[in-house]
Order: sequence, then structure tokens, then C-alpha cells
Amino acid sequence: MGRIFYNSLRGVWALVKKDLVDELRTRYAITSMGLFALTTLVMVSFSTGIFALDAGLHASFLWIIIFFSSMSALARSFIKEEEKGTAAALRLSASPEIIFTGKLLYNVLLLLGLLVVVFPLYIFLMNLPPGSNYLLVVAFLVLGSVCLAGATTILAAMVSRAGAKNSLLPVIAFPVLLPVLLTAIRGTSIALAGGNADSVLSELTFLFSYLVIIVTASLLLFSFVWED
Repeated sequence: MGRIFYNSLRGVWALVKKDLVDELRTRYAITSMGLFALTTLVMVSFSTGIFALDAGLHASFLWIIIFFSSMSALARSFIKEEEKGTAAALRLSASPEIIFTGKLLYNVLLLLGLLVVVFPLYIFLMNLPPGSNYLLVVAFLVLGSVCLAGATTILAAMVSRAGAKNSLLPVIAFPVLLPVLLTAIRGTSIALAGGNADSVLSELTFLFSYLVIIVTASLLLFSFVWED
């Protein structure tokens, strides 16, 4: 049992490492996410610079930037396998559970990298409300982003063989992620207004529950999506 678990971990890490090395060589996802996020953030900063925005608007802008910046990059996790002709080899070399877990962790790392760039820039360019609970804001950004990666990983596999691959994922993902986005925006808004953990306990609980449900369901259904 222990050896099987160890071999599974090795398989997951090998897949994550392969995707990271490939991304560092091509820089497709990094470039697309970074340019979109930077362009949108600068435009928002210039257009709202003279206005004092409340916490709700700041939270909305922040999550809109994160959502749309990440969509093209997350879609590439499976699209690149189809375009390079490596999807068939991947199906033969690893189980669906290992493939899903590896792609999920890779997408999580991409989104965490996006947060490392976007949130400090947002603080620098935008006039955030005084007294914001930044630690709680970061907690919502991380948990919400992991939920986003959890839901879009299996959706990316579904659209990878479609015609309009890159443009299809945001359309499909938005209804699935709408509860996450609304909850994350509400929780981030409360945190930016200076709220404590007790005031956002229901939002944190919802996001964690959503993450557990979506990842469990994806693991159960991924083999049907991937091997069809």
C-alpha cells in the first residue's frame, strides 16, 4: 500500500515537473497571464485613480483580473498535450487519477504565481481602504484560486479536443465558478474593510466545501472525460 502511494506521488511529481519545465521553456502561460493582468490592472488604475473606491469594488476588480488572466493559461494544461500529440502517450503512461492530480497541482502553482505578481501590484497601483486585513485577503485569494484551479482542470480536459479551445473554457467555466467568485468577492470585500476571521467564517467554509466537492467529483469523473 505504501509503495503504491509512493509510486503515485512520483508519477504526480514527474508530470508537474514536465509541465513546469515545458512552461519555463515556452513561457506561454506566464506571458499571457502576466500581460493580461498587467494591462488590465494599469487600465483600471488609470480609469479609477481619481475616485475613492470602496472595498466591494476593489474586491470585484481584483477577482475579475484574476479570473480572466488565468483562463487562457489554465486551458493550455491539456490543450498543449493535444496540439503536441502527447496526449495518447500520456494516457498510456499514467492513470487518470495521477494525470488529473498532476495537472491540478500545476494549475495551482500557475495561479499562485499569478497572485504573487497581481496582488502586490494592485496594492501599489490602487488606493486600498485603510485598515485592510491583508492576511485574510491573502487567505481568500489563495483558497479562491485553488477552487478556480480545481474546477477548471477537468473542464480544460473536456474542451481540449474542441474546435474553439481557448475561447470555450471561460464560457463553460463561468457558470461553474460563479458561486466561488461571488463568495470570494464577498469575503475579500469584508477583509479589505478590516473584518476578522469570525466575520467571514461562512465564506471560508463555503469555499473549502466547494473545493472538496469539486476535486472529489473531478477525480471520480476524470477517467470518463480523459479516456473517451
